Amino acid sequence: MSKNDYQPPKVWEWKQNNGGAFANINRPVSGPTHEKALPVGTHPLQLYSLGTPNGQKVTIMLEELLALGVTGAEYDAWMIRIGDGDQFSSGFVDVNPNSKIPALSDHSVNPPLRVFESGSILLYLAEKFGHFLPKDPAGRTEALNWLFWLQGAAPLLGGGFGHFYNYAPVKIEYAIDRYAMEAKRQLDVLDKQLARSRYVAGEEYTIADMAIWPWYGNVVLGAVYNAAEFLDAESYKNVLRWAQDVGNRPAVKRGRIVNRAQGPLNEQLHERHSASDFDTNTEDKRQG
Repeated sequence: MSKNDYQPPKVWEWKQNNGGAFANINRPVSGPTHEKALPVGTHPLQLYSLGTPNGQKVTIMLEELLALGVTGAEYDAWMIRIGDGDQFSSGFVDVNPNSKIPALSDHSVNPPLRVFESGSILLYLAEKFGHFLPKDPAGRTEALNWLFWLQGAAPLLGGGFGHFYNYAPVKIEYAIDRYAMEAKRQLDVLDKQLARSRYVAGEEYTIADMAIWPWYGNVVLGAVYNAAEFLDAESYKNVLRWAQDVGNRPAVKRGRIVNRAQGPLNEQLHERHSASDFDTNTEDKRQG
């Protein structure tokens, strides 16, 4: 039978070894697969993550807060290797029952408070520390509009376009065309919005930018999926301007390498426990 002849069965059954990236960790049930406690460092905030676009959102936010002198935002960042199934440990499931990175545990309160889903973590930190979310109702609402736009749009970019274009074991023209069209529509939405203002939600840098940049900024800059040429990223001039602007922020440069396990060794900081780790513990120095 050719792939084009496939007809869904009446009742779907899980084929564990179906090939493709992440096939060894994807499963149709939730809950832990093994007992393992999460490590806890010395700082108020304990982050369990990986340097994917979703993980970068939170480390960028924390580094931006520290850049402002917010000492309460000091954090330990522990790497969760999703390819090894770390997200299915009993400790991680206790912090995030959905077994997805990032997950945050706030030990500045008793008992510690768990925060999961990247958008929820950004909102929690913005409200906890009083930064990167406008105080006026109109500005706050606009920033949240774009934060929730990202939370709904990014799965179509990552799980849709990114998966079928970059990760799927076979290239399926229909799937790539379908999600490339949606990715370009989303980039056009952003481009038109950024023609109106410096940042996504206006003239103020907010959690909306921190959420959107790791996905759409990295796509147009060619840092994920190697798809910038395929998507004609250069035609989205306002998105490119914004992506370069945000990407040049020192806190963004730091945050994007925390818990990162791929790319140049000097852009991989597997764990972060202090500001000095950026100078002493990147993988080029650890392995050198």
